[in-house]
Amino acid sequence: MSDVQTFIKDTVSDNPVVLFMKGTVQFPQCGFSGSAVQILRQNGVTKLVTVNVLEDDEVRQGIKTYSQWPTIPQLYVKGEFIGGSDIMNEMNASGELKTLLEESGATS
Repeated sequence: MSDVQTFIKDTVSDNPVVLFMKGTVQFPQCGFSGSAVQILRQNGVTKLVTVNVLEDDEVRQGIKTYSQWPTIPQLYVKGEFIGGSDIMNEMNASGELKTLLEESGATS
């Protein structure tokens, strides 16, 4: 396993909620990343680790390989890949995301 794949695996395994995104929570660099952050905030997530894929092209490409998902942002809860902002929107609308986030221990 490459260093990047090890970093990704360790990051998603060691934290309850991880969002690989473009930009930061304070300054998202794309609308989808901004939407993902907003959804997590609406659901009361306080224990959130974000990784700005724009800071490291190896991580940007590596996360796509790791998840076998071509787009960013990517949400992981308790080590499990959940999906991108479209899936987050669907799960948020159904209430499924809130339950998942609460069970992760990442909400206040």
